[in-house]
Amino acid sequence: MIHQTATPAPAGAAHPAPAPVLRRYARVLTIAGSDSGGGAGIQADLKTFAALGCYGMTAITAITAQNTQGVRAIHGVPPEMLRAQIDAVVEDIGADAVKIGMLHSPEVVRVVAEAITRHGLKNVVLDPVMVATSGDRLIAEETVAVLVRELFPLASVVTPNLDEAGWLLDRRIDSEAQLAGAADALLALGAPAVLLKGGHLPGDAVVDLLALPGGARERLAAARIATHNGHGTGCTLSSAIAAQLALGQELAQAVRLARRYILAAIAAGADVRTGHGQGPLNHGFAPLAQRVIEGGAAG
Repeated sequence: MIHQTATPAPAGAAHPAPAPVLRRYARVLTIAGSDSGGGAGIQADLKTFAALGCYGMTAITAITAQNTQGVRAIHGVPPEMLRAQIDAVVEDIGADAVKIGMLHSPEVVRVVAEAITRHGLKNVVLDPVMVATSGDRLIAEETVAVLVRELFPLASVVTPNLDEAGWLLDRRIDSEAQLAGAADALLALGAPAVLLKGGHLPGDAVVDLLALPGGARERLAAARIATHNGHGTGCTLSSAIAAQLALGQELAQAVRLARRYILAAIAAGADVRTGHGQGPLNHGFAPLAQRVIEGGAAG
């Protein structure tokens, strides 16, 4: 047997250089449908990520033919192609947060749920997109139960508007007094936290309710902004929350900052005319430089 003895380094020898500090961007993946009109969906998500200083990536679930007046056609991406998009992005680049939007079929929901579990993705913001601003339905009815069962428990927060919450709960929500009960019912479906958006309620103020784990509640109110440009507000808000989570904010603060951003984006684009229907927000009213994070893993 040959014994090897380490040879001491000669006096004055340099120590090994320290490993270089990893520098990377705050990364956000959106899993959602494409809006050919550019105001909602994947397009709104990417604009929001960029405006808030994050690096955006996409996994497209469906292609829509739409504009400010409505949705003309929807073409679903095959589930295996959606799975390939998510795997390709996450296995190479990684993700600090995920925004989930339009999922049109049970098979697509299952692919997304499996991918989140397989890759251990965190900071998941689920926007249960069911109806477009124009009123067009974007999701099959049989998809709703699968969405609740498979994705609610994997999300960090679920962000329905009142129409979507009403569909999920099979009841109307038409007053601020009903928000707390509806939020509790959504938590009972398996969501760990809920941001129930009250923008469809009448009145001079827009009131949202954030229901957090452990029973904490936060009422978030702001003056209503007069505008015909509300296309993509839900997509933009959920994307802004995901971006803030990717930047290291805790959930309640991420929601507050995201609301601040979207209210300013609505105000900045309130009197701009785009198309002949519901126009988009001004996502780029005050863009931030892309943030670089030091430390952490690359993937």
